[in-house]
Amino acid sequence: MPQTVVMPTWLRSHRRKLALWGLSLFCVLPLVLVVLGRFVAPPITPLMLMRMTEGEGWEQRWVPIEAISPELRRAVMTSEDQRFCSHHGFDWIEIDEAAESYRDDGRVRGASTISMQTAKNVFLWPGRNILRKGLEAGFTVLIEALWGKRRILEVYLNVIEWGHGLYGAEAAAQHYFHRPAGALTRHQAAALAAILPNPRRFSPTSPSLFIANRIRIIESRMGQTAMSPCLGAP
Repeated sequence: MPQTVVMPTWLRSHRRKLALWGLSLFCVLPLVLVVLGRFVAPPITPLMLMRMTEGEGWEQRWVPIEAISPELRRAVMTSEDQRFCSHHGFDWIEIDEAAESYRDDGRVRGASTISMQTAKNVFLWPGRNILRKGLEAGFTVLIEALWGKRRILEVYLNVIEWGHGLYGAEAAAQHYFHRPAGALTRHQAAALAAILPNPRRFSPTSPSLFIANRIRIIESRMGQTAMSPCLGAP
């Protein structure tokens, strides 16, 4: 016969209180983490931890956004999120186009903004399941409200993966071009932005034909990407 599991008396009497504490923690903890992230550089991200458990190294050098070339800021916005300054975390134009593309030919295309990618990279784990996407949306709303665009881009450029064991603009600039992130040329910035769809596969210094074409496209469009509305930058 199956054995009946009896709930301890103390647990029965306190389960409502425990449930309320759990719900409060679930609601408050993300807010606390986001508030801390507004002022404190994230010491490590879930992706970095995952890569380290796989035996990879960890090279990262946090720098303020002022120490990152405006060319790289513009290149990344051009490549990853051209409406970064005008949306509030979610680019509904891209989302509608992605949905239409899926309806027409079943092709899945990304519609993640820089804000969404930052929320995922800093607070969550890699993956595409519904739970993670739901949490990503929640964190995106919070960082848009509490960080602002300048801080979001600063964090993004400091934690994004740019190669095997390589994170952030400063480490990437030093590794690939032997210069600080603030001294990157337009072409170098475009090359770094061009590999972001798959930085573990592609190289900005030995570009494939696909990446070389992306570099040309990004460079040609960088002049059309204005940063001043939300970043106060030229």
